[in-house]
Amino acid sequence: MASFNRVILVGNLTRDPQVKYTPGGQAVSEIGLAVNRSWFDKTANQKREEVTFVDVTLWGRTAEIAGEYLGKGRQVLVEGRLQLDQWDDKESGQKRSKLRVVCENLTMLGSRQEGGGGAASGGRGASTPSGQQSDYGGGYESHNDQSSGSNGGFEPSPAGGDGDVPF
Repeated sequence: MASFNRVILVGNLTRDPQVKYTPGGQAVSEIGLAVNRSWFDKTANQKREEVTFVDVTLWGRTAEIAGEYLGKGRQVLVEGRLQLDQWDDKESGQKRSKLRVVCENLTMLGSRQEGGGGAASGGRGASTPSGQQSDYGGGYESHNDQSSGSNGGFEPSPAGGDGDVPF
């Protein structure tokens, strides 16, 4: 039986990305994404909206680029896969789980002024994956971290837990 695990989301960052490094030197960043859905409710005769908050993990150069160029409120397109993390709660002893997206491709949408710009928001000339120069000033910019796999070689243990993800 075939299976397919692919997620494509467009949303706004809920916080500034913070880049950390594994003991092996691999960059990793956890971002929050707010994805809006709006519709017209005919029974109430009004426009309705709901927001879904999604945790996204970025690895490698993608994590570093996010830390450099993205800020709270910035709109991005994330392509990746779903991953279920499971662990035992240290306080209650209960089993816990959390569904997250592991990013395989990140595309910056809009302009820098539309939602923060990270530490290097005034800079120009960042390298794209193809090695060309880009100003990240408008439109969109895509980064795909295929150089070292989707998670940089870091594989959490099947049990999950606080010690598995180096945040």
